[in-house]
Amino acid sequence: MAIEEPRYDVVQQLDGAQVRQYAPYVVAQVQVAGTADQAGSEAFPILAGYIFGKNKGARKFEMTAPVTQTEAPVRMEMTAPVTQTPSAGGYIVQFVLPREVTLASAPEPLDPRVQLREVPGERVGVIRYSGFWSQANYEEHLGRLQEALRAAGLRWQGEPTLSRYNPPFTPWFLRRNEIWLRLAPDAPGAAR
Repeated sequence: MAIEEPRYDVVQQLDGAQVRQYAPYVVAQVQVAGTADQAGSEAFPILAGYIFGKNKGARKFEMTAPVTQTEAPVRMEMTAPVTQTPSAGGYIVQFVLPREVTLASAPEPLDPRVQLREVPGERVGVIRYSGFWSQANYEEHLGRLQEALRAAGLRWQGEPTLSRYNPPFTPWFLRRNEIWLRLAPDAPGAAR
């Protein structure tokens, strides 16, 4: 059974990467302190609580993918899709909510740490890879994505987003990880 993901179209194939146009989607997110290794583990039970019924109305949602992690700005500003990113402010970790859920229809979280946010449609550069989390693996693939975008004459902005698609028990060689870089609005072909 396939897990639901946000809708996107591949608009350009690059050397080892893609440019995707994502449709808007809604996320539940939380900001946590700590390292990149710790952020997902800290945030997961908080966000899982929300989607498994710890919300007004006790509404439950099916699990979707990816879970994203993005470095948080020093001030709490919700900027990434279900992501994980590092910074002095910690990480913002997000769960994508099912497609039929809008910001208006999403139940209010009972936990004040959980924030709901609509991620606008955006164009992103993406590289896909397998394996467990390691800083070296992440940096290697981030470098490859940046190189592919530069070779295509595309500029990006903001922090990279780590997107994870599999449950923790998935063998390393079957895991789907992606790094997303949001393309600058003035990048060729970017939505204006």
